[in-house]
Amino acid sequence: MEKPLLATDFLDRARRHYGDEEAVVATTGERYTYDELGELADGWAAALQSRGVEKGDRVAVLDPNTHYHLAAAYGSMQLGAIHTPLNYRLVPADFEYILNDASVKAVFADHAYAEKIEAVRDSVPTELFVTDDPDAVDGEWQSFDDLVAESTDYDRPEMDESDLITINYTSGTTGDPKGVCRTHRTETLHAYLVSIHQELRDDDVYLWTLPMFHVNGWGHIFTVTGMGAKHVCTRGVDAGKIFDAIHDEGVSYFCAAPTVLNMLQEYYAEHEPETTAGRPIRVATAGAAPPEATIRTVEDEFGWYLKHVYGATETGPLITTSDARRFFDQESDERFAVKKSQGIGYLGTEVRVVDDDGEDVPQDGQTIGEIVVRGNQVMDGYWEKPDATEEAFNERAEGYYHMGDLATVDENGFVSIQDRKKDIIISGGENISSIELEDALFDHDAVGDVAVIPAPSEKWGETPKAFVVPANGDHENPGTTEKDVIAFLRERIATYKVPGEIEFVAELPTTATGKIQKYELREREWADEDRMVGEG
Repeated sequence: MEKPLLATDFLDRARRHYGDEEAVVATTGERYTYDELGELADGWAAALQSRGVEKGDRVAVLDPNTHYHLAAAYGSMQLGAIHTPLNYRLVPADFEYILNDASVKAVFADHAYAEKIEAVRDSVPTELFVTDDPDAVDGEWQSFDDLVAESTDYDRPEMDESDLITINYTSGTTGDPKGVCRTHRTETLHAYLVSIHQELRDDDVYLWTLPMFHVNGWGHIFTVTGMGAKHVCTRGVDAGKIFDAIHDEGVSYFCAAPTVLNMLQEYYAEHEPETTAGRPIRVATAGAAPPEATIRTVEDEFGWYLKHVYGATETGPLITTSDARRFFDQESDERFAVKKSQGIGYLGTEVRVVDDDGEDVPQDGQTIGEIVVRGNQVMDGYWEKPDATEEAFNERAEGYYHMGDLATVDENGFVSIQDRKKDIIISGGENISSIELEDALFDHDAVGDVAVIPAPSEKWGETPKAFVVPANGDHENPGTTEKDVIAFLRERIATYKVPGEIEFVAELPTTATGKIQKYELREREWADEDRMVGEG
């Protein structure tokens, strides 16, 4: 038989079997059972429906990792409305673009970030503005708590697994952000895969260090809920509070970018906190692998088990894992070679490394090609961008999503990233477009020419660095300062995108036709590293 795969099933299941069990530890210290979380979601659905929000309408959530985000996401989806989480690190101009691009009808914004929406309120189509604390926000905002208390009665529409249910916006690595469209089916199958490969169980206690806005928290808003496990919410990453939560709440699983692992390592070295509450802990990290020393500390000193996974917003995100235990001995240093690779494909996921003609490269661990993927967790396409969708799926290998990462593959099919094809910088787990940075820098009167590349960073893995040819042609007296240029950028782009260094140069390396050779700049910056890709 066939049953539709619906994202709403996850909370439905938790309410049915775990209604009286603790579901969420809020950032305020309040605790909610699954029945209570469900009532909040019902109240949000009823409030939206009574105000004209219908199936297919977009409802945005701008929120750190609080219980409001979970309730708003499920409440919207119960109406068949499209959950559209927003990156709270962006600036008002970014929100103006996204809210217009998706024609967002309603938005919930945490009080700490609502001012960014208020700043563009008059230039977006959004009709309903809701926050957790209206008294802390300028402008006319309605109270989430008041709205959900009105009623829990709503009519849930018929939904199909092919219906769009989430839009996750990329960081705009090639121009404006693109909305990644995901259906009930793609969200559900990705959640199933995460539940299997990340070993989710109903007695797990999951600590939210990974942003919920980031591809729906790698799908963990679905997996943790559906399994009936417990969410421990946070308002940000604080090393001390992470160790406290692990001890006080009995955390058994969480996700952490390599930069977060570094923060925990530094805190541990200084404070020596308890690292477990007497139960095994799994920690997942993604992208480029953390250094061997970090893996050693996490596993040998903290006593945690590290899982290295890989993916992209467009792919669910997760498509590979290095947690292939038949290929390493957990007690041996040989495990590092496996755990530092991006690994092998998830169940039902076809991951290939192909050359310029779309043919598989030899499995020799040496030949470099681009990673492409095909799987049920991969997006349907970009929101109202058919040309970008066509290119993303057909550039080298027809019908495969192209990751933009250059890698090798060994005799066992383990993929290892070596470089990037696109002008993308991944700093602290966030994608940053060098093109966007260059455009912003060109707006500065003292900038004549510019090239932005990723530079190594001990803290972030890699960070943007800008090479600037002054407009006056004198790199020794450029007519401005590094401090001035950075201040200029901070007013125009999200803080996390601002370069860590500005270097004034007489000229940029170019080809015979005048194209800037960023590769030469990267070679110079990464000369002391073993690969030209960061660990962030």
